[in-house]
Amino acid sequence: MTMFRRIGMLATPALALFALSGCATSFKADVARFQQLPPPSQGQTFTVVADDTRLAGGLEFSQYAGLVSSRLSQLGYTAASDPAKSDLVVRMRYIVDNGREKVRSTGFGDPWGGWGYGRFGGGWGYPGFYGRRYAYGFYDPFLFGPGFGGYNDVSSYTVYTSQLELKIDRAGDGKRVFEGTASAQSLSNKLTYLVPNLIEAMFTNFPGQSGENVKITLPPEPKA
Repeated sequence: MTMFRRIGMLATPALALFALSGCATSFKADVARFQQLPPPSQGQTFTVVADDTRLAGGLEFSQYAGLVSSRLSQLGYTAASDPAKSDLVVRMRYIVDNGREKVRSTGFGDPWGGWGYGRFGGGWGYPGFYGRRYAYGFYDPFLFGPGFGGYNDVSSYTVYTSQLELKIDRAGDGKRVFEGTASAQSLSNKLTYLVPNLIEAMFTNFPGQSGENVKITLPPEPKA
């Protein structure tokens, strides 16, 4: 009986960690948006540029800029054939941190403990000296504390925080008409996974109500 309980306790944190791994799980992001965007029916053109010089000109950035351009085009805005003549300048940057270590513990010892000699203030047991009662049997970790004859199962993992920033300015006078951030925590630090999902979260119900903070949950990718 005790062996089966110990096996179950060892499996529990392992299963919890697997659930956090991002395999077949939803992508959750916090999105904040402030906007005074003109309606797309006015036929505004746009161009997407890097808001971080380290990203400018790279093939990776171009791929993500294409995703943003596609979403804006779906909303009715038009990608400018000549970036120098666009009505709106869309500035984008993204980043993922170095991660921080987290520790997960079951916090439980073996509920049946081990064989021992226990003292009880009352109840069943053999009468002992000075009116106290004693009993031979399994100790109770809820009385003596977890880890006393039992054990705690501990595992560690790294959590990464990623963020996408999107700003839209009017090209003519430089006035800001949109600011948005989308951030998420995950066990993955791969930009090829994080950035497309952050862009999708940013454009969910875009442009949204100015000043609102919303939680966006994206369904997991269908299995191949």
